[in-house]
Amino acid sequence: MGPLSGLLVADFSRILAGPYATMLLADLGAQVVKVESPAGDDTRTWMPPVRDSVSTYYLGINRNKRSIALDLKNPDDVTVAQNLAARADVMIENFRPGGLRRFGLDYDTVSTGNNKIVYASISGFGTGAGADYPGYDLMVQAISGLMSLTGDPDGPPYRAGISVFDVMAGLHASIGILAALRHREISGAGQHVEVNLLSSALSGLVNHSSGYVAGGTVPFRMGNAHPSLFPYEPLPTADGDLIVITGNDGQFRKLCQVLDLPDLPDDPRFGRNQDRTANRAELRPLLVERLSKRTKDEWFRDLLAAGVPCAPINTIDGGVALAEELGLDPVVTVGDVPGVRNPITFSATPAGYELPPPALNEHGEEIRAWLNEN
Repeated sequence: MGPLSGLLVADFSRILAGPYATMLLADLGAQVVKVESPAGDDTRTWMPPVRDSVSTYYLGINRNKRSIALDLKNPDDVTVAQNLAARADVMIENFRPGGLRRFGLDYDTVSTGNNKIVYASISGFGTGAGADYPGYDLMVQAISGLMSLTGDPDGPPYRAGISVFDVMAGLHASIGILAALRHREISGAGQHVEVNLLSSALSGLVNHSSGYVAGGTVPFRMGNAHPSLFPYEPLPTADGDLIVITGNDGQFRKLCQVLDLPDLPDDPRFGRNQDRTANRAELRPLLVERLSKRTKDEWFRDLLAAGVPCAPINTIDGGVALAEELGLDPVVTVGDVPGVRNPITFSATPAGYELPPPALNEHGEEIRAWLNEN
């Protein structure tokens, strides 16, 4: 039994942020009913890649759910949706702000009949002046400033390799839902939880957004370099790049010991982090010259053993392989569908994997029958 066993989640979300949030809740024991239009979640068509003709994008964020297809243009189906919302502990949606009001599925209407509901809304840009902006991750990567930070200093801006703010907003929504459930436990009352991608983005830009808000500094693209640490980037070895990190002066001293550069930590240009950062143009060639003498795997082994953070630059298969080698059990198979396991480990109430990602309306009859019985 997962820690959220007994909770019913009515999932009216689609694409990524909402479905990712509800999958995490489902892994932890919540019963999630995925409400889809007759056409299905958009990600069902986002391919390649595929597994057995099904989009792996869809498969990656929809396990442990039951699917019902409801046409909100059909009054009977609207009634089914309203009945589901009336019984849910949690409802999550990512329609445009106000889009569910005409169906009686907005927070004010649902909470009138179900005052214990925790109702979570995910939007792109909030419910004010940005309410009509479409909420696509790539838009937010551009508008928030992330793309201005990604890429070579003299090259074009790039998007991140994943829909990072959709994932982040899904995590923020999950946290908000859990906090609101705790408040309900104390007060007996539900509430409306709102998350928007732009606010999640500005929060997730952490040191960069803080650098501007608190320090008046507008950051810029630095390729793989870090604005506040050095070294903290790929450095070339005899056969390829190795990520080398010194997050503090002690780690830099250890790095110099392994590289046989014992005098560098006592050099006033390099002794402290702020000095190394200011003088990176002078320090980098000294490190690169030593690293060029051996392979990246040799340095990885010796530096890691000495307590210096470093890493090879893997492709995804290498990352999964290392996680398996380290005993992290990254892959779970539900039915015959492999997926990445829930990242949270509990000592008493582990995550569960009972249902593979559902086919469209796979549980429609079952859910309708259950609603009619109760």
